[in-house]
Amino acid sequence: MRYLFEDCALDIGRRELHRGGKAVAVAPQVFDLLDFLIRNRERVVSKDDLIAAIWEGRAVSDAALTTRLNVARSAIGDSGEEQRLIKTPPRKGIRFIGAVTETPIMVDAGIAPSGPAKPVPAFGDKPSIAILPFANLSSDPEQEYFADGMVEDIITGLSRSRSLLVIARQSTLGYRGKAIDIHQVGRDLGVRYLLEGSVRKANNRLRITGKLIDADTGVHLWAEQFDGELEDIFEVQDRVTGRVIAAIAPELERAEIERAKRKPTESLRAYDYYLRALSFSWFTREGNIAAVDLARIAREIDPEFARAHGLGATLLMYRKSFGWRENAGLERAEAGRLAKRAIELDKSDPLVLAMAGQALGYVSGEIEEGAALVLRAVELDPNLAIARFWAGWAHLWLGNVDAASKEFQFNLRLNPLDPRIYSAHTGLAFANFFAGRDEEATNWAMIAIGRQQIFLEAWFILAASHAMAGRLGEAKEACAHLMQLSPALCVSAVRNRGPFRYAPGIERLTQALRIAGMPE
Repeated sequence: MRYLFEDCALDIGRRELHRGGKAVAVAPQVFDLLDFLIRNRERVVSKDDLIAAIWEGRAVSDAALTTRLNVARSAIGDSGEEQRLIKTPPRKGIRFIGAVTETPIMVDAGIAPSGPAKPVPAFGDKPSIAILPFANLSSDPEQEYFADGMVEDIITGLSRSRSLLVIARQSTLGYRGKAIDIHQVGRDLGVRYLLEGSVRKANNRLRITGKLIDADTGVHLWAEQFDGELEDIFEVQDRVTGRVIAAIAPELERAEIERAKRKPTESLRAYDYYLRALSFSWFTREGNIAAVDLARIAREIDPEFARAHGLGATLLMYRKSFGWRENAGLERAEAGRLAKRAIELDKSDPLVLAMAGQALGYVSGEIEEGAALVLRAVELDPNLAIARFWAGWAHLWLGNVDAASKEFQFNLRLNPLDPRIYSAHTGLAFANFFAGRDEEATNWAMIAIGRQQIFLEAWFILAASHAMAGRLGEAKEACAHLMQLSPALCVSAVRNRGPFRYAPGIERLTQALRIAGMPE
């Protein structure tokens, strides 16, 4: 169901709000608030009604409810003074009073339906594709990581084409092992094509199957099976990559298609440990520790494996981000050493450049050097989601707020279902805060916290945004929660949270945190 009112469209199925044809980011509770008010627009709803429906009866302060209501009004172009759409009669409750049109067909606001709903278009006329998790047909269930690694390398090869939009692997992991509706997946990810397949690994033999599907029509455009010796795994991957590109975009200039022909390492055993490290959840303390150990083993087996060095530096970056470091000085030095060694080993791999650049910038504080590496990664591979993401942070640290916002938005388009997407949301919150757009910053921070409730940076910017918007109660509440997560935090240490070179932004941030009640 989609609700159309004024220049807004609230899409319940996709949980999206559009205003003036542009997507508006809202926190889950704000979206639910709008949904509930519109569905019950024939009556005045009470505070108790809202708490029961949205907060499931949990205690909610009047200030928190007022904040959500103000954010909801702002998102649809209303205000507490105008009350053009959401009215609050004194001592009676809340009612949505705007004229609403309901349509079950997912169409853009103001445009009459002309046929079946189409997938969300990619940028311009670019073909877009998502590679679904390959089924593991090996007898050993622990080989799941191997199938995931195959998908990752095929994505890397496909994304080298500047004429193709490729969705990052993290956004498709949730479909593993599930019966899927091809049309719905295409709509969810906003792609024209889907690639699904399987990997069978037995003894020294390898079999890969692949099927290319038009997500709109469900028609199978191409299917093929590849067999080979395990030692030839990278050659088989190249063949799959080349065939897929040829099948979905025969009109593309072949000169633009760069295949991932270079083997990441000559040692399959080292590569095996690298893939295992990638398979762990990096944003849990236990997963991070396990991945650090596996990446170290990969480097010990093959000391010239550039990606294993880059991954080691990245994992130390996550330790800092979540406040898990035990020896900050030692880990800072180790992250810098691993990043620089990765670059020494391979200066042309965009993934290596992105991993090394983010670690040098965020952990070692060498922001100019790190930013140059990340921007070079984007130049080499425009569809590498992690490079776009770290380019956003690099621009933010250097004070290029508009460029940062553009990179974060591009990252969200490439990787809409990434389990680490909360960090991009947080980046957008910082960018809007630095630009003085406190309501938008609050929205993005709340979205980030809705995805990951222990991410310190998201709580930082939420407290600051509330403070500068004059919501002192909410600011102090957010700051208190932040201090519970990391009791040693103080205003003077804020500059160490990131290598910011943007003095006006940092001054505004420290001022806001003082208002929110953070100790000096």
